[in-house]
Amino acid sequence: MKSIVCFLLLFLAASHASCAADAAPWALPVTTPAAQPSLSRAPDGGLNLSWVERTAEGHRLRFSRFRNSRWSQPVTIAAGSNWFVNWADFPSTTQLPDGTLWAHNLVKRGAGTYAYDLVLYRSTDNGVTWSGPLTVHDDGTETEHGFATLWPWSASELAVVWLDGRATAGSSGHGHQHSAADGAMTLRAAVFNADGKRIREWPLDMRTCDCCQTDAALTSAGPVVIYRDRTPDEIRDIYSIRFHDGQWHTPQAVAKDGWLMPACPVNGPAIAADGDSVWAAWYTAAGNQASLRMAFSGNAGKRFTLSKTFKRGPEIQGRVDLAADADGAWLLWAEEQDNQTLWLTRLDRRLNAGAPVRIARLHGRGRATGFARIQSVDRSVYVVWTDIIDGKPKLQGAQFRF
Repeated sequence: MKSIVCFLLLFLAASHASCAADAAPWALPVTTPAAQPSLSRAPDGGLNLSWVERTAEGHRLRFSRFRNSRWSQPVTIAAGSNWFVNWADFPSTTQLPDGTLWAHNLVKRGAGTYAYDLVLYRSTDNGVTWSGPLTVHDDGTETEHGFATLWPWSASELAVVWLDGRATAGSSGHGHQHSAADGAMTLRAAVFNADGKRIREWPLDMRTCDCCQTDAALTSAGPVVIYRDRTPDEIRDIYSIRFHDGQWHTPQAVAKDGWLMPACPVNGPAIAADGDSVWAAWYTAAGNQASLRMAFSGNAGKRFTLSKTFKRGPEIQGRVDLAADADGAWLLWAEEQDNQTLWLTRLDRRLNAGAPVRIARLHGRGRATGFARIQSVDRSVYVVWTDIIDGKPKLQGAQFRF
C-alpha cells in the first residue's frame, strides 16, 4: 500500500519526504574503488552492471548480473594499459534476446590525447567469459571514436551508434575545438552478426557535437537514436533519427532550442520508449539559462509533438537519464550548489512531472562523479552512480519502489 501511495503522491506534488522514505540503498557487488558505471536491462528481467577499476597496470572493465535480488560473482570483461578512460565517455553493456552479451570500451590509438578506437567484447555464457576486442570501425585514423550506444538489432545481432572523428584527421583544432573549416565529428551506426562480423554500416549525420553522449530506444516501429547536433553556425540542439521500413530517415530536431554554443557542453540527451510512446530529455543553456528540457512522441519517434522546459536554474548540471514503462517514464538528473545532488521524477505522456525526489546527496563535485544511470524493472527504479569518498571513487546504488 505504501508503494502505491508514494507513486500517486509523485503526481500530486506531495511532500518529498513521503516518497523518499520508499527509496532504499541498493547494495552493489563492487568492493574496490570504481567509477564509470553503466546499467542495462536483460531480456529475463535482470539488470547488467559494468564499471571501471584502476589497476597497477592500467584499468579493467568489470561486470555483474542482478537477478532475483542477487548479484552474480563479478568478472573482468577486459583489462589494458592503453585505455582511454574518461568521466563522460564510459563503457556500457547490452544483452540480446538470444542471451548474448556485448560490452564496449575505448582503446588508445597513436599519441594524440583524443585518438582512440571503439572496441567490442562478446559473451555467450551470461557474462562468465568474454571474447577479445573487436574494433567497431575500420577507417584507420588516429582520431576520436566514442560516446557509443549499444542495443539489440535483432534476436542475435547487435547495433552500435557512435561519434566518429575520422573526418577531423589533420584538423587544426585541439581536443574537441574544431573550427568551421575543419572536418566535423560525425554520427555513424553499424550492425554486427552472431559471429562478431560487421555486416552493415551507415553515416547518419555528417556534423554533430563532438563529445555529448548518444542514446537509443527501441519503439514499436524500430530504433530511434538521439544526439546533440552541431550546425555550421554553432547551434547545438538535440536531434533524433529513426530506422523504419529498412532505412534511416532524415534527422530531425527534437525541439528548436537555438542554443548558440562555441564548444561542446559534454552533456548528452537521453531517450526511452514503451511501444509508440517515446520520451526524450536533455540539458541546454539556450538564452544563457541552464535548463532541463523534455519532449514526447506518441508515434514511435516519427515526430516529437510536445516539448517543454521542466526546470531552469544555475544549479542544474543536466547529466540526464531516462527509463520507461507502460505507465510513464522516470527522469534522472544532477544538480550542484553547495553539494551535488541526484534527483528523480515521474513523467506522463503529457510531460506532466511529479514532485522531484532527491535520491542522493554526494560528497564529490564536478566531473569526478560522472553520469548516474537508471533502469526500471518489476515496479522498481534502480539508480547507480559514482561518489568520491575519502578521495577515492566509489559506486553507490539506490532502489525506488513504485
